[in-house]
Amino acid sequence: MPVKNCMEAFVYEAIENMLDSYPGICTCEQCQKDIAAYALNHLPPKYIRTNIGDIYTRLDLYDKSQYTQIMRAVAQAIEVVSKNPHHQPGININK
Repeated sequence: MPVKNCMEAFVYEAIENMLDSYPGICTCEQCQKDIAAYALNHLPPKYIRTNIGDIYTRLDLYDKSQYTQIMRAVAQAIEVVSKNPHHQPGININK
């Protein structure tokens, strides 16, 4: 198994779950990646290299305080990216 930051999977899951709560913002792939990058830069990485390490890390991240930290970082990222998209504002390039 290659070394990976399993925080990425949690951030993308949070983005997917939270975007519906922000009507009117762009949900294009570019904006979602910008949201993920912003959130990941404000969260501690959780690198793993084995399946057992992955399981232990995921169990730790399901802890309420850890999960709240992830949700807070993603919410902040959504706010920042929606105000500063890397494409023309008001245009969802998914459509």
